[in-house]
Amino acid sequence: DDLLNSGRIDGCSNFRLYWNIGLPILKPAIAFLAIFTFMGAWNNYLWPMVVISDPKKYVIQVALAQLNGVHKDTDYAMVMSGTLLATIPLILIFLTFSKQFISDIAAGAIKD
Repeated sequence: DDLLNSGRIDGCSNFRLYWNIGLPILKPAIAFLAIFTFMGAWNNYLWPMVVISDPKKYVIQVALAQLNGVHKDTDYAMVMSGTLLATIPLILIFLTFSKQFISDIAAGAIKD
């Protein structure tokens, strides 16, 4: 509240308060929300399995689940390769937003 009051004293409009004060404070929360929303959508298994009937159009998680244990002999090299392909986008998204997490941890550690 003190930050908003100091912004109003400086003559900021409501949009300027949001853009210059509110949004920078919310960046770590937005980064967290973006990562976990993407993870939820990317790792979704049940909905694509229900909706998609053509095996050629399965998403990678459904295909991996069907590869694992379909036959007596599970091809672990194929399963691990698919798992690697499934985790690469998650790692890239985390690396993209990790700066916001680290800055939030550092900002919370500093006392005034």
